[in-house]
Amino acid sequence: MRNVFWKRVGPLFAVVATLLLSGCGGGDQEGGTTLQASRVEGWVQPASADQGVPQVRSRPVADTPTPSRIRLDAVAQEKAAAQGPVVGPRLIGMARDVSATGAAPQTLQQFQWKPTAGGGQIAAISFSAEGAHGLRLGVVAKQLPGGSMLRVYSQAEPGTVFQISGQEVLQRIQRQKQAGDTSLDGQTWWTPDMGADEVTLEVELPAGTPVGALDVAIPRVSHIFENLSLPSEDDFSTKINESAACQLDATCYGAYANQRNAVARMIFTSGANTYLCTGTLLNDSISSGTPYFLTANHCISSAAAAESLQTDWFYRTPTCNSRTLSSTVARRLGGATLLFASDSFDMTLLKLNEAPPAGAFFAGWDAGTQVAGVAVAGLHHPRGDLLKISFGTLRGQTFCTAPSAGTAFQCGGSTGNYYQVGWNQGTTEGGSSGSALFNSANQVIGTLYGGSSSCSATSSPEFYGRFDVAYNVALKNWLSPTASVAPASGRSAVYRFYNAATGAHFFTINAAERDNTIQNLPSFAYEGIAFYAQAGALSSNIPVYRFYGTVGGAHFYTSSAQERDSVLSSLPAFRYEGIAWYASAVAAAGASPVYRFYRPSKQVHFYTIGLAERDFIIANNPEYVYEGVGYYAWTSQ
Repeated sequence: MRNVFWKRVGPLFAVVATLLLSGCGGGDQEGGTTLQASRVEGWVQPASADQGVPQVRSRPVADTPTPSRIRLDAVAQEKAAAQGPVVGPRLIGMARDVSATGAAPQTLQQFQWKPTAGGGQIAAISFSAEGAHGLRLGVVAKQLPGGSMLRVYSQAEPGTVFQISGQEVLQRIQRQKQAGDTSLDGQTWWTPDMGADEVTLEVELPAGTPVGALDVAIPRVSHIFENLSLPSEDDFSTKINESAACQLDATCYGAYANQRNAVARMIFTSGANTYLCTGTLLNDSISSGTPYFLTANHCISSAAAAESLQTDWFYRTPTCNSRTLSSTVARRLGGATLLFASDSFDMTLLKLNEAPPAGAFFAGWDAGTQVAGVAVAGLHHPRGDLLKISFGTLRGQTFCTAPSAGTAFQCGGSTGNYYQVGWNQGTTEGGSSGSALFNSANQVIGTLYGGSSSCSATSSPEFYGRFDVAYNVALKNWLSPTASVAPASGRSAVYRFYNAATGAHFFTINAAERDNTIQNLPSFAYEGIAFYAQAGALSSNIPVYRFYGTVGGAHFYTSSAQERDSVLSSLPAFRYEGIAWYASAVAAAGASPVYRFYRPSKQVHFYTIGLAERDFIIANNPEYVYEGVGYYAWTSQ
């Protein structure tokens, strides 16, 4: 019985991949000053690395509103499994339509608004399904006011919430649209899995925002029928010891102590179905710390699926064969950005939107063609179980053809874009898809496509997409950049806050200032990353100057040296604080416009890179005067 599957990619994605690749430049281009690396060693994420701002946080239960309730019928796991595709990654959750919140007007009717202490409004909707081990809500957001907050939690634990700003939700959806995804998936933000049969979506609007300005709907949920929660060490009920008996505990093999810290269990949603695969964190040739993440194209092949990704790190035993979960397990819910994917060798490269946890390993790789007969190993999460390892031999190259829906894949011949592997110990199962193949030097050389091995037939062939082929076609543009593009043009996140007291937004590129504001200025609500800019001067960029208004308590930012000088000479209440960051004066190198508004009633400016947010303000907030494009920045690193 086949245990790892392939999923066909639609024609839309072929266009997306081409567009993404064409904007990155190639390592063999004229003018490049750095030779392409053929082998790269790995390194460990230090504890000092910026871990961003945790989105899961505590909140007083008294602050939670009374939700309206939507209950869905129970669905048997057998029925759910039957609903899934015949081919594809391991299905763990099925799509379900929700008529009660299928459109924005219906959704607004479900909200029961009540005032907040800050003068805004707050409401919530609870969704439940008997027997579900989790529910992901498909939020279609077309209008979310600046300063709005979305929270996700279970009524069983209302004090532990996942919080995200409305502007960040819109940014994620905008990235999906920019990748060419105009489908319903491309318009959807998927809430994280809270591991319960009930989940609540809460929306808080800032003061002065009319409820009618909100345009959100939840037409679909993903009903998760496998238990994926992170258990305690004395809880054996969730995805522990479920894989086949011949699987080997990866913790028992010290030679792979670093490599196993590069592997994460993946959970993602596509078409409202939720799936499980395995992926691997990769280093690049300049050890930039960019969290490149490798998996299979048949796992993730669209920008929307990438944005829905959540990862579980260090999901393994604490000691050899202890059959319990390590206390170091760490979950990341921030999703990823799709960089490249191809069904020619079944490989996808992502960039994680969040930094991996301290101790994670950026795996090395070998872009040379591997020869038959060498020893290899695979690190993977079969059935979503604790991390396992398989040992075998690379038998040679082969050619594989993509199957039609409902048919098995075909592999054969002595040349092609795949490696054939035979296991000596261990095997792979559903959930292992996308996991990396390591050579004897512990470097990545491929990703799992499929195969037919099992505990009773460990020598049956397994097939891995060739890393060297993918590298030469595309991956070198990110993993071995030339001087003209490395490292990601030096872009850093610009963080955004909203101060309800002044009605102004605050922006900073400094992570220490971000953290200090969160810890010591509670009136500033953190709204996530506004956009990406450059921390240092380059020949192609311009400075953005920062002022502080000592009277109103708001900051002002401008890229105009003339405007800077005018403020310095005629507005003494504004204290000049220097250069905030660097941006582009023109729409070059993938840069997007940063739109500028002025609010005369508060005497403050507002800036956004979000096209939907710009249009929302123009349509719904006449007190904001649109002043056009201030400069150009980037929606991703």
